[in-house]
Order: sequence, then C-alpha cells, then structure tokens
Amino acid sequence: MKFCVFLQKFNFQIVIMGRVFTEIPLLSEKDCFHIVERHKTEFTYPLHQHKEFELNFIENGSGVRRIVGDSVEEIADYELVLIGGENLEHVWEQGRCVSKDIREITIQFSHDIFSGELLSRNQFASIKRMLGRAEHGLSFPMSSIMKVYSVLDTLAFEQDRFVQFLKFLYVLYELSISDEPRVLASSSFAHTSRSTESRRIQKVKQYINDNYNKPLTLSDLAALVGMSPVAFSRFFRVRTGRTLSDYIIDIRLGFAARMLVDSTRNVSEICYECGFNNLSNFNRTFKAKKGFTPRDFRAMFKKNKVIV
Repeated sequence: MKFCVFLQKFNFQIVIMGRVFTEIPLLSEKDCFHIVERHKTEFTYPLHQHKEFELNFIENGSGVRRIVGDSVEEIADYELVLIGGENLEHVWEQGRCVSKDIREITIQFSHDIFSGELLSRNQFASIKRMLGRAEHGLSFPMSSIMKVYSVLDTLAFEQDRFVQFLKFLYVLYELSISDEPRVLASSSFAHTSRSTESRRIQKVKQYINDNYNKPLTLSDLAALVGMSPVAFSRFFRVRTGRTLSDYIIDIRLGFAARMLVDSTRNVSEICYECGFNNLSNFNRTFKAKKGFTPRDFRAMFKKNKVIV
C-alpha cells in the first residue's frame, strides 16, 4: 500500500512515497531556477530524489559522505556535483566532517528551462552533452570548481534576476567545457543510458543490460556487431575508456546494488541473479568497487531511507 506524507523544510517540500523521499522544490513555473545558500554545522536531510536538475556546491565539507545512486564517496573541502536523473537517489551525510561552518549552495532548475530548439543550437551543444550525462550524476574536479567559484560565490545574492540568470548560464557553460567530470552512478542503478554513443556501442551495452545475469563472452559480443574479438576489444576500450570485462562487472554490480536497496533477497541470491558464480568473489569485488560489503551497503541505504 502506498502512502504520502508532506513535510516542509529548507524552502522545499518532500513527499514520502513508500520508503524514498521525493523532493518537490519550491521552483516557480515563472522562474528559471531556484538557488539557496546555507551555512550549517551538519547534514541532516535524508536520502531523496527529484525530477529537477540540481547543481550542489559544498565548501569546508572535508569528510562528508556523498551518496549518488550506487556511488558512495567521502568528499574533500570543495565539492561540486550535478544531478540530473529523475529517479537517482542522492544525499550528503555528515560522515567524518567536523567543520563548524559548512557552506552549501544548491541550484535547482527544471528540464524545460531550455525548451524548444534552444539546446540544439551550436552555442548550447556542450551544455546539452553535460546535461545528458548528468542522468548518472557528475562530480567536477577542483580545476573546474575554481573556474566558476567567483561567480558561484555571489550568485545567490545577485539582486538583478536577469543578470543572475546570465551568470547561471555562464556557470553551466564553463562547467560544460572544462576538465572532464567523473560519472558517479552506474547506468544499471540509475536506469538510464547514454544516447550519444555509436550504434555498435549502444547495441552491445543494451545486450549486456538485458543479459547481465547470463554468461557474457568477448567473442559473442564481438559477433553481435560483426567484429573480431581483438578488434572489438580495442574498439570498446577506445570508445568507452574502459575494458569490456570492467564494464560488465560494473553493470552487474549496479544491478546488485539496486536489488540490495529495493528487495529483501539475501546476498547469496543476489550474487547469482546478477551473473556472479562465486559468492566470495562477489563480496570481494563489491567491496573493492563500492567501498562497502553488500550487507553494509544495504544497511547504509536502509538507514538513510525513511519507513513511515
């Protein structure tokens, strides 16, 4: 049975649907974006999701733990992340942070802010690519943060709304052309796929997503796109920056992480259902990639989700 509870906090609403917070930002239909700056000593907001894009900047947050989908990391003093997936759970937790003045700037904007054909124009090509990749969550390196820091630093207090919007566009543009951000959540956990890849790469990735729980061999996947195993192995690595075996493991771990969060099946069942044939290897690989054992990963998400 589903239920719904509304809460009001920090200038936005949250709706509890089942066990996951769905945030409803107070973003007016007449506004391009909503920005809020906070200074605080701790993070208390729970794991949540929302349909809007979110650009989140944190200063003096060393030791804070960030969760985006199945990505769990401890951040440094400076953090800048773009979230774009409608069903992508995320949260910043206190972790080991002891700072007494954590600064957070959150900018939320809707998917239709660039309505019509605007994003298809040449001037917006890099922003369009970045927003597409944000379905998985993007973490920007320090070099990118420094390029936009001076604008972010005063953006919340800009009195002229038109100038504020222009500065916001500048931030998006600079981030879209700066050093490559890291993709955070796996596609299998975020339930998203990238549409900018070659047809052969898309075909293979779709096949892996549909058959992750079955044996997958290099020769079979190469034959799927009419290439020799050696040529396809090289082609896949050049186009994705990853080996085929690493990609398959990450996809299987992403589905395993989703099952750990959304089901009550035991770890052994999940191991074999996700294509692993050895429980010890599954536990070892999961911890090496995610930083937690499967049981600890499940316990962490249960702690952050809310049961009403």
